[in-house]
Amino acid sequence: MRIWRISRLAGPLLLAVALTACGAQSGAGKPAAASGAPAPAADRVEPLATVPVPRLPATVRSVDGRSVTVTSADRIVPLTGGLSEIVFTLGLGKNVVARDITATFAQAAKLPVITRAHDVSAEGVLSLHPTVVLADTSTGPAEAVQQIRAAGIPLIVLGTATRLGDVGPRIDAVAAALGVTASGDELRKRTADRIAAVTKEVPAPAGGRKLKVAFLYLRGTASVYLLGGAGSGADSLVEAVGAADAGKDSGLAKDFTPITSEALVKAAPDVILVMTKGLESVGGADGLEKVPGVAQTPAGMDRRIVAIDDGTLLNFGPRTDRVLRQLADGIKASGSTAAGAQR
Repeated sequence: MRIWRISRLAGPLLLAVALTACGAQSGAGKPAAASGAPAPAADRVEPLATVPVPRLPATVRSVDGRSVTVTSADRIVPLTGGLSEIVFTLGLGKNVVARDITATFAQAAKLPVITRAHDVSAEGVLSLHPTVVLADTSTGPAEAVQQIRAAGIPLIVLGTATRLGDVGPRIDAVAAALGVTASGDELRKRTADRIAAVTKEVPAPAGGRKLKVAFLYLRGTASVYLLGGAGSGADSLVEAVGAADAGKDSGLAKDFTPITSEALVKAAPDVILVMTKGLESVGGADGLEKVPGVAQTPAGMDRRIVAIDDGTLLNFGPRTDRVLRQLADGIKASGSTAAGAQR
């Protein structure tokens, strides 16, 4: 995570505080992360201490209504970074034979990539002879999913996670599909305990006023500029650390809406939350200031920006506690700057 905090009175210098690297994946109807570069060493998952032994066969219900029987977890292909994170954290990383481009953590870095942007390569998946494939409702194209199933490979589609309440059920679903329900129980409890510990530490808003945080999804190279609203995923995270989602509070009922000056000015965020790759794609804090409406917001005027890497921000999995802590720290630091500016 990086936090940019600078007052106009400080001149052109930019203060950047670099903390632990992290990031996010796409969800249904949401944009996907664009970076497939190997992760820095600090970007690692933390597997359970005991390596599980899958108890198979296991028959599970895919969210698209199909009943799927898994007979082997020897060669696993998770088709999103968030699903990869769960599989590795359950202790089955050695069984994973490929990765999605959004699986950026260190333990997965050397695996072959079988996606390009949003698209899965069915041929790439099948060439690795998987015994089970995990997807979610954001996985596409539909033809690729159908081709994998037509080849007789067990493929389970899970629901896309967009809020903190999805974390436990998502872990349970992956564990059940791979025949390691006991490990799933352990990981779900560990994750819930860690999330609870972070949220318990969140202080009450100073003066009773919650800071407003706007999540901007940016891909400058593709001219994609979106403002998060209700259901973006970021709203759940922002609210969990005691802040208010600016887009949602301004009345945006859709998960993402194209950015306009009017929409941002109405949202009036105190802090802007972005993904690190998105911030880089618009030229950093200087480039972000040129996005319509940003310079007219309280956050833009004082460059109060929190950037969290694309590999964990919206994953809603075993590392969500880290995301919450980084977000809380970034908002707190930005809030201190805002208070100083007001004085």
